[in-house]
Amino acid sequence: MNQSVSRRPPPPVPVTILTGFLGSGKTTLLNRLLADPTLADTVVLINEFGEIGLDHLFVEKIDGDMMLMASGCLCCTIRGDLVHALEDLLRRLDNGRIKPFRRVVIETTGLADPAPILNALMGHPYLALRYKLDGVVTTVDAVNGLASIDRHREALRQVAVADRIVLTKTDLPEAASAASQLAARIDELNPGAPRLEAAKGEATAASVFSAGLFSADRKIPDVAAWLRVEAFEDHGHHGHDHHGHDHARRHDPNRHDASIRAFCLTRDRPLDPRAFEIFLDLLRHAHGPKLLRAKGIVALTDDPDRPVVIHGVQHLFHPAVRLAGWPDADRRTRIVLIVDGLAPEFVEKLFSAAIGEARADTPDRAALTANPLDLRPGGLLAE
Repeated sequence: MNQSVSRRPPPPVPVTILTGFLGSGKTTLLNRLLADPTLADTVVLINEFGEIGLDHLFVEKIDGDMMLMASGCLCCTIRGDLVHALEDLLRRLDNGRIKPFRRVVIETTGLADPAPILNALMGHPYLALRYKLDGVVTTVDAVNGLASIDRHREALRQVAVADRIVLTKTDLPEAASAASQLAARIDELNPGAPRLEAAKGEATAASVFSAGLFSADRKIPDVAAWLRVEAFEDHGHHGHDHHGHDHARRHDPNRHDASIRAFCLTRDRPLDPRAFEIFLDLLRHAHGPKLLRAKGIVALTDDPDRPVVIHGVQHLFHPAVRLAGWPDADRRTRIVLIVDGLAPEFVEKLFSAAIGEARADTPDRAALTANPLDLRPGGLLAE
């Protein structure tokens, strides 16, 4: 008995991606967070020590590119492949060469698109077993953020995939003139991400981290806080009401970020498991590169009292998790989607066709399933 227990892998380590465009204040935020004693058992992976100015916090060189920091955190450079760096951390941990850690923070370069980093974390079978994505934290410069989003696709994708947005430099006089426009732009790109003002002290370790569905501190998942469906509905981003009408906000097609859309699919009735898996497979295989984030809670007909939670980035999805029960009184299927270059109207029709809804403007479901996909055991909806 004890032997079998000892062979089980340890609980996966939560990983937070810290991103933000050049000059948006990642360094200041990271320095502030790492001073928190609760992060003493954290490993920080950064691209180059010199780039973000953390050198004054190092107190000891441990091994190669790894440094022990005054806060008790371990800091390590990423030289080359992120997957290799994450694997190397596990080797050092399992061999007893470094102290156990409870969290990993990956600080990206200012010009990084977070999607490939998320793919590297979720797409590697062993890393997906030992690590879990806790969330993406994006810093946005309140003075220059609007211009960055307008001019740089990386900046707007950093905002679009965020679970938390930290607004920096809001205390500067120049920030006031662009505040309402910046807020409106963030609403369009990602209305569900809570915003924290660094200048007001809101970006604490407690508020920035634990952005995922599951937390060691919570036995019952906080689905409502994770999905934040009401934010999409309040801003007109939900894609379907009970009668099947589309309400997705129509963007100005001439604007640089018009292709990025955020919306929510909802259904009142439980869905057939096979039909829903067909929808997910069609979406990720045919349109994966355009799917920035997907997360939701789904009622299925095989066990409507125990919903399934899904979470995906582009073509990669975590294995679905069956909850022990509904976490609150809302038993609707709710799927939040953030897409790039994919019309919400098309996704809505695809969803309706896959789950067999009769709508005049929806293609025949048989046309979508004429060549069935491989829905082998162990697929997305396997428990």
